[in-house]
Amino acid sequence: MGSLILGGIVSVCLCIATGLGMWMRARLPDHHLNVDSKEVIRLATAVVGTLSALALGLLIASAKSAYDNADLELKSSAAHVVLLDRLMAHYGPETSDARDLLKSIIEKRLERGWTVDDSDETTGQFRGEFQDIEAVQNSLRTLKPQTDAQRLIQTRALDVSGVVAEGHWLLVERNNEGLPWAFLTVLIFWLALLFATFGLQAPTNGTVAIILVVCSISVGGAVFLIVDMAKPYTGVIHVSDTPLRAALARLGQP
Repeated sequence: MGSLILGGIVSVCLCIATGLGMWMRARLPDHHLNVDSKEVIRLATAVVGTLSALALGLLIASAKSAYDNADLELKSSAAHVVLLDRLMAHYGPETSDARDLLKSIIEKRLERGWTVDDSDETTGQFRGEFQDIEAVQNSLRTLKPQTDAQRLIQTRALDVSGVVAEGHWLLVERNNEGLPWAFLTVLIFWLALLFATFGLQAPTNGTVAIILVVCSISVGGAVFLIVDMAKPYTGVIHVSDTPLRAALARLGQP
């Protein structure tokens, strides 16, 4: 489910919970909503509110951590790609085909996007990304260095190509990662309960109703941001491809 759709569903659920609370207020006997009853309701909802705040804090921290890690991994991968290209350039003209292939990997990544299904899928004349990376590694292995310097460069290039391949498989493994749905479901239930009690205690006038609706939309927006940042490669708020474009501009230079 898309993060934007989920945020909208949360907003609607909270609005419905608020309306249900207001509907119950109009039908409950007066002694159910006297001063003592409201005090108990406030104390009980304070506990749920505290738990909800803690849960939201944990989700925000988890989503922000996932986003920052993805951004760091992208920059690191771009740097290793540039380093690999420079190593092959220093080796000699024998690596020209491997350098061209490495450049095509970045071009296809920028064209195809971030989803593993797209990047690893063979389409027409284009192979999967992992196949291209392995082809670069195979090309490096078949080199026959003539000097000690070339041997050192070949060894280093193979090490760096392994890091590039590892970065790809990290993306594959994390493609379906996200927030724990059970945790998120419980949080939404707590929030709906809170908004139901708001409606239960709120006077029935337009100003209060508008404020509660705006608050519901705001909470739904917060859930949208959290879920979207937890998928940093495919969400609306995704990591920038600037490092890859900068790397592409440097590839193939003599």
